[in-house]
Parts: sequence; C-alpha cells; structure tokens
Amino acid sequence: MLSSTLRCLRLSSFRLVLSRQLVHHQPHMEHSGSRPVETTIRTKLTQSLTPEHLEVLNESHMHAVPPGSESHFRVLVVSPKFEGLSLLQRHRLVNEALKEELSTCVHALAIQAKTPQQWSSNPSLAKSPPCLGGSKHDSTMAEKLKAGRD
Repeated sequence: MLSSTLRCLRLSSFRLVLSRQLVHHQPHMEHSGSRPVETTIRTKLTQSLTPEHLEVLNESHMHAVPPGSESHFRVLVVSPKFEGLSLLQRHRLVNEALKEELSTCVHALAIQAKTPQQWSSNPSLAKSPPCLGGSKHDSTMAEKLKAGRD
C-alpha cells in the first residue's frame, strides 16, 4: 500500500503526453517507469486475467487535474476468464485486481470487459465523453492548479 501511495505522490514530476496513442499490451514489451500507475494496472490485469488483448488508456488529461497525473483510466480487457460471467461479475474481477490502486490514486476507471468472441465480433474501444466536472470548465482552474504546485 505504501508503494502505491509513493507512486501517486511522485506523479507530479512526470510529463503527460496529451496525444499519446492507445497502448496495446504485448507481453514481451517493457514499459518505462515514467507511468508507474499505468504500468501497475497493466501488470496486475495481465497477472490476474491473462488477457488475449489489453488496452490501458490514461485519460487524466481530459480532467481538471495537474499535468502528469495518473488518476483517470479506461481499460479494455479481453479474457477467456470472462466466459459465462455477467458484465457485473467481469467488472468485479477487474476492480478486485486493482483494489489497491482504486483505494489510493485512481479516481476513475472505465472498464470494457469482453470475451474473445465478443472482441472478434466488435474489436473497438469505446470513447469517453468530455469531462463535465465543475472544475474542468472553471476558467480560474489553471491558476488554482498552479497555486497548488507552488
């Protein structure tokens, strides 16, 4: 738990690439340490659900959070372990795998949990709607965020 908290505290020192492509999971591919929460999400979902396809998208830049934040994510998990399970049961499996992150630094997690058959008939990742949170459209938010870093 302490390591997750420390990862969350160190995030302000990392830069956010706003136009980053979706990252497709490839088991042989190592990810840099500059996205510790994203990397942890990918690792835990891979270990617990052995997905055939995994996408992890950091959507924090779409919300009123400091640059470099890792607080809002969308995941697409395609796993045979979802066969015969309801959507609610699938989401519970994902939430269980990420319970530590959800209780510390991940504020929001959008989940698409598909079976391999569902994925083969519709291989797409849903898009998130624009953030309508009160502070996102607050014209003084940039100043407030800057003041919070000083």
